[in-house]
Amino acid sequence: MSVAPDESSVRVALRIRPQLAKEKIEGCHICTYVMPGEPQVVLGKDKAFTYDHVFDMDSQQDAIYTHCTESLIDGCLEGYNATIFAYGQTGSGKTYTMGTGFNVEEDDPGIIPRAVNHLFKGIEERRQAATEQGKPVPEFKINAQFLELYNEEVLDLFDSTRDIEARKQRSNVKIHEDANGGIYTVGVTTRTVTSAAEMIQCLKLGALCRTTASTQMNVQSSRSHAIFTIHLCQVRVCSPDNDDNVTDNRLANDSDINEFETLTAKFHFVDLAGSERLKRTGATGDRAKEGISINCGLLALGNVISALGDRSKRSTHVPYRDSKLTRLLQDSLGGNSQTVMIACISPSDRDFMETLNTLKYANRARNIKNKVMVNQDKASQQISALRTEIARLQIELMEYKTGKRMVG
Repeated sequence: MSVAPDESSVRVALRIRPQLAKEKIEGCHICTYVMPGEPQVVLGKDKAFTYDHVFDMDSQQDAIYTHCTESLIDGCLEGYNATIFAYGQTGSGKTYTMGTGFNVEEDDPGIIPRAVNHLFKGIEERRQAATEQGKPVPEFKINAQFLELYNEEVLDLFDSTRDIEARKQRSNVKIHEDANGGIYTVGVTTRTVTSAAEMIQCLKLGALCRTTASTQMNVQSSRSHAIFTIHLCQVRVCSPDNDDNVTDNRLANDSDINEFETLTAKFHFVDLAGSERLKRTGATGDRAKEGISINCGLLALGNVISALGDRSKRSTHVPYRDSKLTRLLQDSLGGNSQTVMIACISPSDRDFMETLNTLKYANRARNIKNKVMVNQDKASQQISALRTEIARLQIELMEYKTGKRMVG
């Protein structure tokens, strides 16, 4: 199995939510137009933007999942990290799209519930395939963590204390970086789960603890950034590095001792709080303070995206440490992760400026290149390299003997 880094662009999808009843009653006009058959949107009369996918107002949850997330889950089962995050103004449909609301309709779930079901289905398929082929069944361990970033404080959403001040005092979450540049957290509750139902229950319990409040733009506005993370550890029989290498296959088949590899992967599902102008939300007091903190985190994220996406600035410093949000997402942007950004926008003309800002923000993200590699334990990598070397030497020996016979 190759573990060489592979360059992968951050993919960007755009989702336009339907107009709200209130917007129709107040006479708001639609200012977005999706080009038929093209992943392009035109804002107003002449502002055109192209993305990897564009989903218009009539788009369904299953289509968003199929195009944006399905391949990421398949990648996780092969040892690749993944991140999907929703960005957009308050009330643009991010929480609905991600499925981090505790009251999401069961018959039309968002990305996370669908991803959870897909993950456990993939695990079961791999177990069945191994049983049918008479191979050792792969072992899986799945953990979940759920954090929120509220006013630059990292809080544990699996801490069932509803009072936010009490949770702040109890929180002792630290963000660290490992030797390979991977980011991990210490002091976070980790739940081990064995089924999709258990995982979705964890999601619901965490969502109930999330900080929300009412603003003029959104009755149930998320006042924090939420990061739901799935950690997957898999122990399975090593597969040959190259299926075309007959000698390597024969060596593997002749051996009675199975060689195992350990693959790990993490999947971040990020529901960012909505960008907002305080004038539009009518926020005062604590709501205003929250809004300023949200915008500071998003500004820091925008600066990281700009630094990574601007080819002329590639070699300059990337300001990951300017915010805990960008620190947590460091290996998702410019690091070891397959990453998708879903930009959510309103189609109404009264949101024209917020929509334009979101489209520009999302456009810059497309230029980011991540270095993606399989998370394979070092022993497995060494065994894999040795097996390849043995196979190469076997071929050389065969060629030498064959050549000697021909000369003789």
